[in-house]
Amino acid sequence: MGPEAAKSHPGSRLIKALPTAEQPAERARQEIDYGRRTKGYIYGAFRPATGEAFTAPFPRRALEYWTPFLEQVESWVGSDTQRIYAVLDNLSMHRATDVLLFCLTHPRWEFVFQPTYAAYLNLIEPWWKTLRSLALKGRRFETWQEIVEAVEQATAYWNAHRHPFVWGRRRRHQSRRSPGIAVVASIRVT
Repeated sequence: MGPEAAKSHPGSRLIKALPTAEQPAERARQEIDYGRRTKGYIYGAFRPATGEAFTAPFPRRALEYWTPFLEQVESWVGSDTQRIYAVLDNLSMHRATDVLLFCLTHPRWEFVFQPTYAAYLNLIEPWWKTLRSLALKGRRFETWQEIVEAVEQATAYWNAHRHPFVWGRRRRHQSRRSPGIAVVASIRVT
């Protein structure tokens, strides 16, 4: 997920709209925010069968952070899992030499690359949407560390309330319809 950036805001200050004898009315002003202060990327792993998620913050999206993230996921998954399928997009760092070396040293890993323009095939994409709504929606952050803390809290909340993640349209509960007055009565034709 990323890039996520911290943005500053001046806060609210009371504006005197009605003039008085000693001070004229003020115009409402807002200082210009000239950009983002810090930014970073959130890397994530997801187990659809259990709904468990893992996130880790990094300052950039680069190969130097990708292989350490894979090592963190390796320790997160545990040794009881025999095969790990990582569904990835076609980003160049996912196919780098360091990643191939990682595959050689960790034979239980298999990378599955999704077709171009087919992000909907990766189950982590709808989970990113859920994480954004849990951690970031409606909030404004001053620093990157505040974003990291919000994502950590949202991931912990998700893992505490996790459920198996099903691919496809959300299933909604539909009550069974009971026959009402529109049921055709038995009619005898003579």
